[in-house]
Amino acid sequence: MATLSFKPSQRFQLQDWHTNNYLLSTNAEQQRDASHQIRQEARVLRNETNNQTIWDEHDNRTRLAERVDTVNRWKEMLDKCLTDLDAEIEALTQMKESAEKNLQAKNLPLDVAIECLTLRDSRRDIDVVKDPVEEELHKEVEAIDATKKALQQKISQAFEKLCLLQEVRQQLNSDHRDKMETLDIDRGCLSLNLKSPNISLKINPTRVPDNSSSLQQWDDFSQFNKNRAEAEMKEATELREAIALTIAETNNELEAQRVATEFAFRKRLREMEKVYSELKWQEKNTLQEIAELQEDIRHLEEDLHRKLLNLKLCHTRLESRTYRPNVELCRDQVQGYPSGTLSPC
Repeated sequence: MATLSFKPSQRFQLQDWHTNNYLLSTNAEQQRDASHQIRQEARVLRNETNNQTIWDEHDNRTRLAERVDTVNRWKEMLDKCLTDLDAEIEALTQMKESAEKNLQAKNLPLDVAIECLTLRDSRRDIDVVKDPVEEELHKEVEAIDATKKALQQKISQAFEKLCLLQEVRQQLNSDHRDKMETLDIDRGCLSLNLKSPNISLKINPTRVPDNSSSLQQWDDFSQFNKNRAEAEMKEATELREAIALTIAETNNELEAQRVATEFAFRKRLREMEKVYSELKWQEKNTLQEIAELQEDIRHLEEDLHRKLLNLKLCHTRLESRTYRPNVELCRDQVQGYPSGTLSPC
């Protein structure tokens, strides 16, 4: 026969059961309300963050595009600077070579002037004079030496300026290469999007590299390179003009001195030719006079010889008459002259 048994456990009241069900239901509703609120807030947050992300990405893309434009403008300015700098280097190099050729060309007239002075030192006696020709030759030598010094100075200045231009060009090239590399990097970044396959999370991407510079420092550096290049090119242009002016002035000075020297030579040659003609005429007359004098001397010698014969005749006659005898030895008219003299016989 079955018996009724009771489980030894706590028994709740029906009211407690209803209360518990109410609490569970109320708590469920509260949790659902809280969940709904959270979901709404999450949706708002999602919308806000999505909008902010979209805006930030757009803003970053715009800033990146502006930065690319800025760097590209500087790159184009550097391109123009490099082109102008290469043209100036080429022009200054050609002007330097022209000055070197002009300097080399001065050696021949200098050698000629020195050779002329050397040859004129071989003059003899009274012809070794300090005439205008010698003065002009010395002036020409001094002018050529001064010209060579002026040209050499300009050549040295051009060489130094070319070294500075090459240094500036190297700095511009380095800056240009850096900007080209920067453009490649920034344009690559600008081309990235959410669907790009090569995007990934990085370790500490917001770090600031130790060797980084500020935007102002970057702009100052680029501006300094550009300004320095323009200043050096301006000085190079002025130097080219100065070299061209020096070449023209020195050539004009030497040409004027050459004309003066040649004029002095021609004038001196005319004087020499005139004196030479005068001396030749004097020589001719002197030789003619010598010939006439020699002819007169010959005639005198002939007359002297004839007079000697006459003298011998007189001596012989006189001597012979001294032998006249006695009183016949008188001083008659034949004797003719006092004692101690001879008649012309």
